[in-house]
Amino acid sequence: MAGWLVKSEPNTYSFEDLQKDGRTVWDGVRNNAAALHLRAMKLGDEVLFYHSQEGLAVVGVARVSREAFPDPSDPSARFVAVELEPVRALERPVTLAAMKANPALADMAMLRQSRLSVSPVKADEWAAILQMARAG
Repeated sequence: MAGWLVKSEPNTYSFEDLQKDGRTVWDGVRNNAAALHLRAMKLGDEVLFYHSQEGLAVVGVARVSREAFPDPSDPSARFVAVELEPVRALERPVTLAAMKANPALADMAMLRQSRLSVSPVKADEWAAILQMARAG
């Protein structure tokens, strides 16, 4: 199973919103590289949920509940969306500053290509972030 990270501005759609809604369509991604990552997501893949703009932290874990399908917000029909469902909130948010300070995350795609709204997360990076969430 692959791991992923998605970014959302919490004032637009937060992890708390996802928990309340129970699932959501992850649409509106128009960057080609990020869209390729959406296409690669498989049913059951887990996703780190990152609050951008405000908070700047990984705050929860979601799961892909529906694989790529035509993005209903894209009139050109070029882009795809996926459906996500919440798994759990992290014990403690893992801030961007903490991730940048952790040498184990030096090659993490989100840190190298910070403009991407969807990026892959390697297994060792995933484990490091979850450890940071437990350690505080």
